[in-house]
Amino acid sequence: MATTGKILLLEDDLDLGETILEILECEGYSVTWVKDGVDASDITYEKCFDLYIFDINVPNFNGLELLKALREAEDSTPAIFISALVDLESISEAFRIGAEDYIKKPFFPEELLIRIKAKFSNSNKKIIYRDIIYYPKNREIYRGKERVNLSRMQLELFDFFIKNIDTVVTKERILESISVKNISALRVAINKLKQLTGLEVKNIHGVGYRLEKS
Repeated sequence: MATTGKILLLEDDLDLGETILEILECEGYSVTWVKDGVDASDITYEKCFDLYIFDINVPNFNGLELLKALREAEDSTPAIFISALVDLESISEAFRIGAEDYIKKPFFPEELLIRIKAKFSNSNKKIIYRDIIYYPKNREIYRGKERVNLSRMQLELFDFFIKNIDTVVTKERILESISVKNISALRVAINKLKQLTGLEVKNIHGVGYRLEKS
């Protein structure tokens, strides 16, 4: 079977890691499996990946710290957390620093496979909004024939809204999903994003925001 994507797996549980590795490789994915956060960090500088799958409680450098460091280094590779941590604080932190998904342990490895397939399927599709074309896999934005360059935080916000078109989203949900820290900063960021991209983001008084349909 042809390789369909390169995945970095960070998991220190040997039985679970071997099971995930076997299932993913049988589906044609190219998987690099590491058991230590420092090793995972090192290998991201040596190789490029299409998806990260990180456990949180791993030796030396936990998964949350690792993804935060990668995002600060402008690495926007999609990431899925698999963790036994089920508290809302950990889950919120995972999404705040830029995770795409969070799967609570224990889980069926087949569930992880379903979500991975969905990620790769969605990443190959372009999203068209008025005169904007967005390629989620590479997070590239074009307005007309010109490429739109955004900061990491603005790109996170753009990605969030473009994937939630015509959906009212609360301010709290937005803050959980991107790296903006507070409501005031969020308001400024949205206004700046509207100026740069032309997104018609409406303030829904007392609730949140909605990106209007094209």
